[in-house]
Amino acid sequence: MPAIKPSSLRDLKARVNLLDVVARVVSVRKVGARFRGLCPFHQEKTPSFYVNPDNGFYKCFGCGKAGDVITFVRETESLTFTEAVETLAKRFGVPLEYEAGAGPSREERSLRQELFDLHELAAEHFHQAFHGPGAAGAFMRAYWTEQRRFPPELADEFKIGAADENGGELAALLLKKKFSEEALRQCGLFFTPRDAGPIALGALRHRFRGRLMIPIRDHQGRVVAFTARQTDLTPPDDPAREAKYVNSPETPIFTKGNLLFNLDRARAHVGEGRPFVLVEGQLDALRCWQVGLQTAVAPQGTAITDTQLALLRRYHLQVECFFDSDSAGQKAALRFLPLALKAGLEVRFLTLAGAEKVDPDLLFLEHGLAAYDEVRRRALSLMGFMQRYVLPEPRSATPEATARAIQQIYEVVAAVDSEVLQKQLLSEIAPALGTLQVTPDAFERDFLRHLRQRSRFSPSTPPVPTRGWGSDFPAAVRPPEHDLLLLCLHYEQFGKPLAHELLPRDWIEAIHPAGAVLRRFLAEFEHDAWPGRDHLDELLETPEEKAVVASLLFEAPEIDDPRKVANEGLRRLQHRALEPRLRQIELEIAAKQTDVDADILPLLKSRSELQRQLRQPPVLAAVG
Repeated sequence: MPAIKPSSLRDLKARVNLLDVVARVVSVRKVGARFRGLCPFHQEKTPSFYVNPDNGFYKCFGCGKAGDVITFVRETESLTFTEAVETLAKRFGVPLEYEAGAGPSREERSLRQELFDLHELAAEHFHQAFHGPGAAGAFMRAYWTEQRRFPPELADEFKIGAADENGGELAALLLKKKFSEEALRQCGLFFTPRDAGPIALGALRHRFRGRLMIPIRDHQGRVVAFTARQTDLTPPDDPAREAKYVNSPETPIFTKGNLLFNLDRARAHVGEGRPFVLVEGQLDALRCWQVGLQTAVAPQGTAITDTQLALLRRYHLQVECFFDSDSAGQKAALRFLPLALKAGLEVRFLTLAGAEKVDPDLLFLEHGLAAYDEVRRRALSLMGFMQRYVLPEPRSATPEATARAIQQIYEVVAAVDSEVLQKQLLSEIAPALGTLQVTPDAFERDFLRHLRQRSRFSPSTPPVPTRGWGSDFPAAVRPPEHDLLLLCLHYEQFGKPLAHELLPRDWIEAIHPAGAVLRRFLAEFEHDAWPGRDHLDELLETPEEKAVVASLLFEAPEIDDPRKVANEGLRRLQHRALEPRLRQIELEIAAKQTDVDADILPLLKSRSELQRQLRQPPVLAAVG
């Protein structure tokens, strides 16, 4: 793929506000001149992720991740450098120029970006068919408004679509738009031939036929897949004819366990007193949105995953679980509970007392938003939910059933990372059982015994994060290259004297990113080619190098005497380089004196010269 011109990269970073990009992923609040939120790269309860929009860098003081707007998009969306640049350029309307001329052709574009474009076009195609004059459009509109009892404007808001019995003309449209064969094979909208030959129009068999099409968007609002609802138009030869809902298969841009339906909209509405509401299906979430409950999200027809809960936690800590009240919904809630606690979420359960089956779609359709106030009033805490759906009735419980239920509670409590909360939950078991003669201490001892017996339980130490020698390391353990690199970035006038006069390159160790980058920067200063600290992309080769530079650029250092810092760094580098040589020479001198060797004079001169240099380390003169 042709390289993007450096001038285009500079223009992109100048025109795109980092805060606008970060805010699509992280909920941040202003703290002084910076913004703070929960880090998107690791789980944390206390915000340690900071954004400095003035200089265009972010940094997490918990895990050490740091970078600029391009790095952020790369890491949060799992893109290559070029893909991240193209994504930002398209999102913010910034034109790009390529070294080879007019830029990449459609065949040369990144596959991921092509799949995003293809899905947007497919969503528009299905939506036009929904409003079209054909029989399929008329049927789907009636199904939407009469059978499902949704208003037409909701279909427009979410771009609900229609696929006719034959699949419509989508394949012809995509071939006409010259999407690549690889994109057509991997988009998930067609069954394609297994051979690698050219794809003809007739070889593309539509995956979705005679179904209501619901676009699935990622947390940034991009269409990445579809959920297709079975209708009377679904043909008998559909391979999944009996399935009510069929999702797109997983593709390079869609992993069903990594996103939640409606999260792109709901995350903008959560806040104090407005938690996420987790429902089971897309139509449940659509009904919630219709009646004004705008924080509802749904998994993609599968069990909830750690990744999905981590996504929720980026934006808000509180989640209300509102699954169907049948046995399947209760089992789903029980699977969800330990994962939610492990993710650090605060969970409550919405239910209606005495209702054997409560379907959020039907409940809100019949009672509107007032039903939400009713179920919230009856919301169950964690132990309240366990008491209702896990613990047996005290009067009819057998000892065996009670023991099994308590073990199930222990599994949930084990997922809590707060010892205080664990103790509180264990103290609530006896009252819930109606067993006053069993003390909380007994349950605590039994819980610890349960933990020891779990085959997967073993104490572990969290891994030490890789920080790339960032500025948050203590001075005693930072390499001297770190401080000299900091000075080159914030006191650029030091770069030329360091490069020309004072710092031999073999003193610098490139085994860590700071050293590798310092060598490269000094070469630029030496050849009068230093591009300035705002234009360093081409000089940084690895993610670790970019992270350490971003970390150092995040905020201006408070240094009273930068020359003193430079001179101390030079002294440390010199001692590290010369002292091993001096020790080696002294060993050789000792050996030769034992043998009365006549060649000792050159060694003595070398030792004298090294000792002189160590007594007089290089000193940076005053620099304007």
